[in-house]
Amino acid sequence: MENGAVKPVIVAIDGPSGTGKSSTSKAVAEQLGLSYLDTGAQYRAITWWMVTNGIDLTDPTAIAAVAGKPEIVSGTDPVKPTITVDGVDVAGPIRTEEVTSKVSAVSAVPEVRTRISELQRSLARAAADGIVVEGRDIGTTVLPDADLKVFLTASPEARAARRSGELKGADVNATREALVKRDAADSSRKTSPLAKAGDAVEVDTTELTLAQVIECVVTLVEEKRAGK
Repeated sequence: MENGAVKPVIVAIDGPSGTGKSSTSKAVAEQLGLSYLDTGAQYRAITWWMVTNGIDLTDPTAIAAVAGKPEIVSGTDPVKPTITVDGVDVAGPIRTEEVTSKVSAVSAVPEVRTRISELQRSLARAAADGIVVEGRDIGTTVLPDADLKVFLTASPEARAARRSGELKGADVNATREALVKRDAADSSRKTSPLAKAGDAVEVDTTELTLAQVIECVVTLVEEKRAGK
């Protein structure tokens, strides 16, 4: 590249909940000067909108009918990522247990996935210096041509311990059961299931500190940028 310019790099980081995906993705993006997108927050946002508007979430047809209504805007600064729905800041409300328990049902609806995936692709295209996109189907469905695909894993026990630490006062066993249930729902859905891309690098975070995971992914991105 001329003038030593760095080619924009698109990094897909997938994996189930509690693997350190968000913390890793944000830190890698910040360290390397890339944009950052939490795709899970977008699914939470559309779920929050549906809960708030009284949509029957047991009826996929009802969900599909309104999938295009809410305006979801994601800020991609890794230091302070933002998310709004129809101009309302929903960064806090989308993390409630009510939304968490319903997001799998909403995100399984094909019309919802199509809508959100298009939003994600447009944000990735717009990132001038590159972007780290984290989710469950980024490397397989949303950005199959990503420059680097990473799939984070960890034992259910390790993931439950991390999640219950994040969800203040949560019971570890209950959290583990909820994670396993959500994995099953996300892995078995017909549209864009949680899956590891064939060309993804798998990183098991069970025995690693967050700093070690970040260092590992940063190294992978730097190698990709250097054309190795």
